[in-house]
Amino acid sequence: MWYHKPVINEELLQSLPNLKIVASSGVGIDHLDLKLLFSYGVKVANTPFIVSTDTADLGMALLLASSRRLVEGHEMAVSPDTEYFPADWLGIQVSGATLGIVGMGTIGYKVAERAKAFEMKILYHNRNQRKKEEESAVGAVYCKKIDDLLQQSDFVLLAVNLTPQTHKLIGKRELELMKPTAILINISRGLVVDQDALVEALQNKVINAAALDVTYPEPLPRDHPLLKLKNVIITPHIGSATKRTRWVMMEEMAESIEAGLAGLPIPREVL
Repeated sequence: MWYHKPVINEELLQSLPNLKIVASSGVGIDHLDLKLLFSYGVKVANTPFIVSTDTADLGMALLLASSRRLVEGHEMAVSPDTEYFPADWLGIQVSGATLGIVGMGTIGYKVAERAKAFEMKILYHNRNQRKKEEESAVGAVYCKKIDDLLQQSDFVLLAVNLTPQTHKLIGKRELELMKPTAILINISRGLVVDQDALVEALQNKVINAAALDVTYPEPLPRDHPLLKLKNVIITPHIGSATKRTRWVMMEEMAESIEAGLAGLPIPREVL
């Protein structure tokens, strides 16, 4: 499967009685009905680890681009209407700011490693607290309640899997808990955020800005209000989109398929 295609449903499974394995690119498996697949005796594999470094890099790129208003700045610099650069055109300082990471898995932890190099204060919220030595290595402080993280953070970065528990995890209430100067960064899945609530929060200056690698749907309809806001950066779901990583993803999928067909243990099997 690539870009969630083909769609795996009962009709397809019934038409493929000899199907042994589905290898899906990337880490997310929210597009797969695992119970249905397992009921047909089909095994599942993904590529969870190779994507983490590039996705963390993109998370930091979005943080920096939004804080320093790089897209707006570029548009101003190249506009044929620009006659001068305004002296009061200012961004938000990253060094010394507080980053709240929601979802401290492999990607979230790699973001923390990068943020430490920018001398950021790091908070995180996760289902389970990391080991003390892991926290110490990046200077991260655990927030058992997400509300505490939202209230204290200058940047809130989402790096969770999409599950029933994280569906619209960030809604109107959560956005209102954030600082009016805060920036929301989403590198997980679009449905982790209530998009209507986000539009309202950005329009009404409840939060300062948003940087999104993911939306729902993808791409957004061309008349969607998010596309008209100056305080939003949107990229086309490119977290893992480097030549090297995509090549390795293909290799890992092929390895899993070969193992599945040979009846051998499947690397990166989803259980």
